[in-house]
Amino acid sequence: MSEAGAGNADREPGAPRILIATGGTAGHIEPALAVADAIREIRPDAGILVMGSPRGLEGTLVPARGYELVTVPAVPLPRRPGMDLLRLPLRLRRAVRAARKVLRERRIDVVAGFGGYASLPAYLAARRHIPIVVHEANARAGLANKIGARYAVAVAAAVAGSGLRGARVTGNPVRRSISGLDRAAMRAEARAYFGLDPAAPTVLVTGGSQGAERINTAVRACAEDFAAAGIGVLHHHGAKNVVSPVDTAPVDTAPRDTAQPRTAPPYVLTPYIDRMDLAYAAVDLIVARSGAMTVAEVAAVGLPAVYVPLPHGNGEQRLNAAAQVAAGSAMLIDNADFTADAVRRDVIGLMGDRERFAAMSAAAAGGVSVRADLTVAQMVLDAARGAGVAEGSRS
Repeated sequence: MSEAGAGNADREPGAPRILIATGGTAGHIEPALAVADAIREIRPDAGILVMGSPRGLEGTLVPARGYELVTVPAVPLPRRPGMDLLRLPLRLRRAVRAARKVLRERRIDVVAGFGGYASLPAYLAARRHIPIVVHEANARAGLANKIGARYAVAVAAAVAGSGLRGARVTGNPVRRSISGLDRAAMRAEARAYFGLDPAAPTVLVTGGSQGAERINTAVRACAEDFAAAGIGVLHHHGAKNVVSPVDTAPVDTAPRDTAQPRTAPPYVLTPYIDRMDLAYAAVDLIVARSGAMTVAEVAAVGLPAVYVPLPHGNGEQRLNAAAQVAAGSAMLIDNADFTADAVRRDVIGLMGDRERFAAMSAAAAGGVSVRADLTVAQMVLDAARGAGVAEGSRS
């Protein structure tokens, strides 16, 4: 086990024992791990344990970041009547019992929850006995965090209006490799890493870890238009939304093979990007869904953006991007309207309009960068010392 994931037995006496409850999607897991890293930055002796479910991305993301993961049964909250709703009480009791066992055996001092399948069992197991800190990444809080906030000594939210009463607006915690990124200094290395043109204007296209069919289809149809405009493309299409090369387009499907001469900036296709810091450093514009963590990372690195909000859910993706749109650093295109014509007009056309694109880039670069990870980490450590009761509404 790495130093970051060292268990409680290796800690100095009196060091805080912290349980981080999260899981399911990267939108829950990434801010949780950013806070875990920040806690280590403030208190290197802290014992940190991450609680997740057996079915989410935490199974790979948490160990990869060097933290110990324990799992409890997943308890999805049904959105409509049915058999799943009838089974919910039994499933929840089992998960709470498992969470309570972990809290007792690991002698946890504070629970920090970030939403996701494991958060609700952790909140219910800790209530009345162990201080709880809640962080909400989205513009609208999920049900687990709404319940957890009722018992919390401190509540944080990425933006105002999350629906969590008394929440302190902190922004979204972002991993240090992103929040501390010097895009200009890393640009040449980043472009070489992906096999991109060293000088051409370049756009990053991503629909998240799984990809987005609507974004992939519309952008890929414009490969020749990007080439004609002298614009390079780094297209992260996702493992489940594979995009096939088009023979007539200048496509490079082997990003690190730069031996062949090219007549236009390459269009690089990749199912996965394991170095998002380099991806952000390599490009001048991003086209993406407006998930909470994508929006937070784009703001942290100062990239202008074209967002295509996911049309499902309660509209939180549109709200996530609202501040950047208002500041002039991003534009929003509805999913149904994101066609090849929209790409030609609002992506290629935007990058070709030097004055407009320069203003958008300046607005993005001028955004305020805050270390939300440190702020939330300190809230957790304060709660562990019993100093955070006034921050929330513990009942």
